Amino acid sequence: MLLAPVMSACISSPGMPKMSSGYSSSADNAGAGTDAAVPTLIKQITPTLVKSERSRRDQQRSQDLSSLLGKPGAYSIEPGDILSIVVWDHPELNVGAAIVPAGAGADQAPGATPVAGFIVDHQGAIQFPYAGVIKVSGMTQEQARHLLAERLSKYIRNPNVTLRVQSYRSKRVYVDGEVKAPGLQAINDIPMTLMEAINRSGGFLPAADQSQIHLTRGGETFHINLPQLVQKGMNPNNIMLANGDVVRVVSRDSSKVFVSGEVIQPRALPMINGRLTLNEALGESGGINPLSGDAKQIYVVRKSATEPVVYQLNAEENGALALAESFELEPKDIVYVAATALTNWHRTISQILPGALSAAVGAAKPPTGY
Repeated sequence: MLLAPVMSACISSPGMPKMSSGYSSSADNAGAGTDAAVPTLIKQITPTLVKSERSRRDQQRSQDLSSLLGKPGAYSIEPGDILSIVVWDHPELNVGAAIVPAGAGADQAPGATPVAGFIVDHQGAIQFPYAGVIKVSGMTQEQARHLLAERLSKYIRNPNVTLRVQSYRSKRVYVDGEVKAPGLQAINDIPMTLMEAINRSGGFLPAADQSQIHLTRGGETFHINLPQLVQKGMNPNNIMLANGDVVRVVSRDSSKVFVSGEVIQPRALPMINGRLTLNEALGESGGINPLSGDAKQIYVVRKSATEPVVYQLNAEENGALALAESFELEPKDIVYVAATALTNWHRTISQILPGALSAAVGAAKPPTGY
């Protein structure tokens, strides 16, 4: 009897969660000071909402990548490259070749054998005996060879010239993030595609998020989702890198979803290639606690540009599991399963009168032996 007034008062205890659809009025919070609640919009998860969320997400992901696509072409010589030039039967013409220290090129490892060749200067030209100053910048190896042979033909009958790039030093890209060997990668005669750059860097690490590859070019950053590109039938090898590009592979740890409340194992879950559904998040957390969880009150809290948005799912409705599987989460989402009213009541009583509830239940048991 002593507990009756307390139990009736606790039915409306402030410790029990109370959430309602729509915006909370700012006037209701007047005078609350710094403890005023942030206005929150609660949306019910319905088939219509799932469809609209999918359309919004597709629009956000549809960044124009056409400027990154291209076909592989022949390597063009640029300032900084080192050329190897041989005029057959005329070894005396190689006296102008310079000795470049080992490791001076982006494609040379420290300790390598020094390279002898003709360095393309800052104006894109080389100096060669008899031919003088030849501008080779922007030319392919074949074009430069043909021009040099034409210049030498004035002094040598039918010159047989071999010209190739000895060391590629003019163009490079930088690969960073979740790859095995981040760093500079020289662009050489092998076309530098996105996948080629990642492969030269040792490939993806296990923590790499292949849906979040950032490519920065000329002050603009492109967000590349590899699984989505493959799903759309686009070959990632068609993305050609250019000199100065920066490729960063983001870690999955930066795209976690947090599951808390009345679940078996509250935890932080990494998204798999940028995708994780509400159903998968609940399943990875062991599901709703059958003793304390309220299946009618499953919330997804998402931070937007203006204010938090809360999505609610009633798992007891027909088709709720299908909706949970179709509802895709976003990085930093919080999945919260509220407790039942009975659980909140029990916890409130236990805090106000520790041990009183157990004592009341024990006193209500009939004496043993009767």
